[in-house]
Amino acid sequence: MIVGSGAGGGILASELSQRGVEVTIIEKGPSTPPGDAHCHYDTINTGVEILKTHCVGGTTMVTAGNAVRTCQDELKKLNIDVGSELDQVEEEVGVTILPDSLLGEGTRILMDSARRLGLSMEKMPKFIDPRLCKPCGKCALGCPRNAKWNSRHYLKNALNMGACLIENRPVVDVLLENGKLKGVRTHGKDYYADVVVLSSGAIATPRLLKRAGLEAGAQLFVDTFITIGGVLEKIGFNEEVQMNALLRRKDLIISPHFSSILVDKIPGAAPEDILGMMVKIKDDNQGQVTSEEVVKYSTARDVGLLSEGAALAGSILVNAGADPTRLVSTPARGAHPGGTAAIGSVVDSNLETEIENLFVADASVLPSAPGAPPVLTILALAKRLGRYIYMDRV
Repeated sequence: MIVGSGAGGGILASELSQRGVEVTIIEKGPSTPPGDAHCHYDTINTGVEILKTHCVGGTTMVTAGNAVRTCQDELKKLNIDVGSELDQVEEEVGVTILPDSLLGEGTRILMDSARRLGLSMEKMPKFIDPRLCKPCGKCALGCPRNAKWNSRHYLKNALNMGACLIENRPVVDVLLENGKLKGVRTHGKDYYADVVVLSSGAIATPRLLKRAGLEAGAQLFVDTFITIGGVLEKIGFNEEVQMNALLRRKDLIISPHFSSILVDKIPGAAPEDILGMMVKIKDDNQGQVTSEEVVKYSTARDVGLLSEGAALAGSILVNAGADPTRLVSTPARGAHPGGTAAIGSVVDSNLETEIENLFVADASVLPSAPGAPPVLTILALAKRLGRYIYMDRV
């Protein structure tokens, strides 16, 4: 039984189904066309606004398609090497550098500006099919042309191999009998299984673990980010492939990014006049998820990193021609909640909890903030878990 159909749940269902294991996936949200995924955002406003999505395919439906390797060093310190799994995943999801024909003018200008300032900005690896992509700026809303990989590709394979998908069915509890795992409970129906894997995200997963009597949710990271924007009239940056380049610094990244919030904050500016850059940091695990609330704090270190990144982004924007008197910033937000069931704290190196046959396969298990999109790492860990469950548990 797999709870959740996002990055971890989808690939795990595929891995097990093709090995002949009977798999059922339970998803809180509905199926939706990729272009309508933005209708299923379920944002939490708590200190830092946390973005997440509930639908079949989970948050992979609204990612920007960024494919960078994260947390490998931290995982190796825990005796977990996912190098081979990352290689396999990158091939399966089609990680590539997009051709220059899909590099918009605004992104080119920002890359050139960074180089003139002595900063190295590389092209962002993407899991976007360049044959299907027609730049429209809607990557984070759900791709209207289905050019971007999402977890439904793995789910389709699992269903073809005999897996069962139950949607619109929130799981509310883990079923135990005398401390032994029995399955999961939804509103109105119980489902029984020998093995349960929670892949419902770093907010829902720790709550289910807590209801099962486990300590979870004591820490939380979100990869806090802001977008700095300015005006360069008629640049049309809002319709480009978003985050198509990357500047790496210690514990932060900077990437070209349009946010509609910027339009409202710059009087007289139209969407096509905005040029922007995201600053995303590797934030501290200062937050928690309880049964009733989600709390996230920004530490002095977090604020310092955001300030450093904002200064760099502002310099690049001004050097690119943006009006220095009209630079603004979005509020702090978070797109990658995790760490609420961390390896070495809540789960072991095989992602298993203290309750035998109860596992976790989502960003909850990451030991620290990646500071960059963690999709590849979640996929690699779930692929590794699939092999472990099949070889040692089935």
